[in-house]
Amino acid sequence: MSEEFPFSAMHRLLKRAGAERVGEDAATELSRTLDSIGLKISKQAVELAAHAGRKTVKASDIQIAAKPYTE
Repeated sequence: MSEEFPFSAMHRLLKRAGAERVGEDAATELSRTLDSIGLKISKQAVELAAHAGRKTVKASDIQIAAKPYTE
């Protein structure tokens, strides 16, 4: 499992989503999936900042990059 997304955080997230019980395999897979999606969003946000002539990634870059995943 990714260090950025520990089992306990994945467990809490799935519980908040309504799961009564959470298997370790589900928490592990959610961690992998979020890591993959997060990397895609991050890369897109970096490209947006560069296109705007900035080295700093702003919250608005993340919001725009995450839009396809949050609709």
